[in-house]
Amino acid sequence: MPPLFSHYDDRLFGDFVTEFLLFCSVQFVRSSLEISDLHEVIGSSIPWFLMEGLRHQVRGFGSSTTWLCLLLVLVLQNCSRVLSDSPYLVGMGSYDITGPAADVNMMGYANTEQIASGIHFRLKSRAFIVAEPDGKRVVFVNLDACMASQLVNIKVLERLKARYGDLYNENNVAISGIHTHAGPGGYLQYVVYIVTSLGFVRQSFDVIVDGIEQSIVEAHNNLRPGKIYVNNGDLLDAGVNRSPSAYLNNPAEERSKYQYSVDKQMTLVKFVDNEMGPVGSFNWFATHGTSMSRTNSLISGDNKGAAARFMEDWAEQNGVSKQTGHANSVDFRSLHLSSVLPRRVSTIIPEPNEITDDLMQLASSYVASGGRRLAASNITRRIRSTQENTAKFVSAFCQSNCGDVSPNVLGTFCIDTHLPCDFNHSTCNGKNELCYGRGPGYPDEFESTRIIASRQFLKAADLFNSASEEIQGKIDYRHTYLDFSQLEVSVSTSTGGQQVVKTCPAAMGFAFAAGTTDGPGAFDFKQGDDKGNPFWRLVRNLLKTPGKEQVECQAPKPILLDTGEMKEPYDWAPSILPIQIIRIGQLVILCVPGEFTTMAGRRLRDAVKNVLISGSNGEFNSNIHVVLAGLTNTYSQYVTTFEEYQIQRYEGASTLYGPHTLSAYIQEFQKLATAMVANQQVPTNVQPPDMLHKQIGLLPGVMFDTTPIGANFGDVSSDVPANSNFRKGSTVNATFYSACPRNDLLTDGTFALVEKLNGKDWIPVYDDDDWSLQFKWSRPSKLSSKSFATLEWTIPEDAASGVYRLRHFGASKPIIGSIKHFTGASSAFAVR
Repeated sequence: MPPLFSHYDDRLFGDFVTEFLLFCSVQFVRSSLEISDLHEVIGSSIPWFLMEGLRHQVRGFGSSTTWLCLLLVLVLQNCSRVLSDSPYLVGMGSYDITGPAADVNMMGYANTEQIASGIHFRLKSRAFIVAEPDGKRVVFVNLDACMASQLVNIKVLERLKARYGDLYNENNVAISGIHTHAGPGGYLQYVVYIVTSLGFVRQSFDVIVDGIEQSIVEAHNNLRPGKIYVNNGDLLDAGVNRSPSAYLNNPAEERSKYQYSVDKQMTLVKFVDNEMGPVGSFNWFATHGTSMSRTNSLISGDNKGAAARFMEDWAEQNGVSKQTGHANSVDFRSLHLSSVLPRRVSTIIPEPNEITDDLMQLASSYVASGGRRLAASNITRRIRSTQENTAKFVSAFCQSNCGDVSPNVLGTFCIDTHLPCDFNHSTCNGKNELCYGRGPGYPDEFESTRIIASRQFLKAADLFNSASEEIQGKIDYRHTYLDFSQLEVSVSTSTGGQQVVKTCPAAMGFAFAAGTTDGPGAFDFKQGDDKGNPFWRLVRNLLKTPGKEQVECQAPKPILLDTGEMKEPYDWAPSILPIQIIRIGQLVILCVPGEFTTMAGRRLRDAVKNVLISGSNGEFNSNIHVVLAGLTNTYSQYVTTFEEYQIQRYEGASTLYGPHTLSAYIQEFQKLATAMVANQQVPTNVQPPDMLHKQIGLLPGVMFDTTPIGANFGDVSSDVPANSNFRKGSTVNATFYSACPRNDLLTDGTFALVEKLNGKDWIPVYDDDDWSLQFKWSRPSKLSSKSFATLEWTIPEDAASGVYRLRHFGASKPIIGSIKHFTGASSAFAVR
């Protein structure tokens, strides 16, 4: 690159070139332009330092036309990549949102005993931005979190406005959750969703807001000319219907259109940078994030978060060819067949042919290092240093209409008799808490998670490699807020006419408390209950007695919690919800703030597709790809069909706004689609509340941390056995004197590390974002100031033979003074 631009950011320059070329073309037609006018006309599109460079380059030319010609030649000569035929700019980004790995209740199962105590692997926010070079742009963010949060969205949009003005806003930004049930809770603003987390947890909230913002900023900074491809295919063994009795209540004629009782199709979009080649992929597929059970206490992205890691590691390790867009893997299916999954950290040391006595002797010479203080800034720098300045491939496995779809594909069985559960109520001798779904790795929930994750990863990799349909067409979006507590809906009658009905204020039925076969509830609740019982009605009435109108509106749901009418200390459930359509060429994303069941999602997709095709004068045709992005922008629980609602299984009991909820969604999405094809705007007459100032958090903070007399933070309390060697596939662990992980979340860092000896240096090779390494934290008792960290490494089959050790990082809080960071390492051991 010539001197003018050699020390400037290529991406920054590329952002303004298109506008500048358009400007130059216009000026040739309009004739002259004085240098003094240049900054006034285009300065807003060009950074000041580039503007000064341009002034310097053109100084001395007498004719404005002449220097403009020369300047245009210069731009063409140096930036030919920007002038490609790419219809879009594409950018990818990701950032850590793991959150507090101790003391915080996990979001999803509403199990008060499921408290975070370590990390299975880290959670991420992943974002893509697609922009027309001189037009509209859209942002889609996928969170390794249970769901999106209305309050999180509000605060993210405020930050984006502060950074970028009106470039990114509620209309063109979508934030979606994968529905893992193994992430920290307390980040939503409505009372019913934060009861089990003892209210609002500011640390959980802040790390998610920060991570979303950073992932979008990274994607924005990475915007470059590129292309997008779309592909879809069926994945048959990653989900089953967990409420088949409700599904069977849908009309037989409708069910006969579909081969399966759940959606099997995965839709994938592939992002290709013109210069760098493929830079990422996002896909949508429906299956619940409940491979990890309600008793798991390790933070985990469950099957979708794991699949994303496998895909990113696969792309990183095997390389993605710029020419073909394919990963240069020998056979990625062998990963599944041999149970060997991609690694988080690349191999950086060659593997010796065999382990020798000298190697074991070398390992025995490295004893536990003992704990020592560490500057906080050194932690992230040390761990990430081997991965700096490398291109990041971003892959997201997004959620769809997963409402009645379970990853526990072996079926439901009673844990006492091992017989199948009751079909209609999912009970065992009348008790719902004994009925559990079994994953493919039963009884090992980690293996079930790995299998369902690898099945999604393998399908995504296949679709990625074979994607050939290029996305073409304009970018567009429509968004509005609606009050779902009193929405008028026109529905068909049994005689073929139309009648106007209303949705209801939010309410939860008795079967909600029964839970599902993925995570049963307690007491004597059961699914399929359309009556309720007197005792629990008395308990309910202590909180709020629903009125006659509400009871009739929600029928046949027996109301357990009248959340939409409970306002103390602030709103228990949302009433103002967002709906949104994002269009990128022939790809249309329906962003819904809840969990649609299989048939509910099918009806919504079909309704919108029909409007787009019939009203677009040929702009849309049969090749349109309509995907449903569930749990997006906020959370309002489930959406069933009218027929499924009558059965009142868990999903029907959790359909908050009454039996006509789905009809309301279809009606309003049709309005958005109609406005899109007619190029009309959609008014918004209501706004969701910002209740951050009202939030109440009852989770105590960390008081202080201590170690036993004579021990330091980071010292080993239980070391690796002396003179030990381990075979690949075996597990090695060590326990350290530690401190509460809430003192410092080590965001984008690690609490756990596996180091390998390379000459005289210890090189980091695995961290707590790796599938094989788990960080487990514990206290001797609930109120103890002492704590322990156990690092457990299951040695991968592709690990290089050699000498290794385990290292722990943490941060302690003294009684007086500031938080101090520490580290410590185990004794070394040999791997063969």
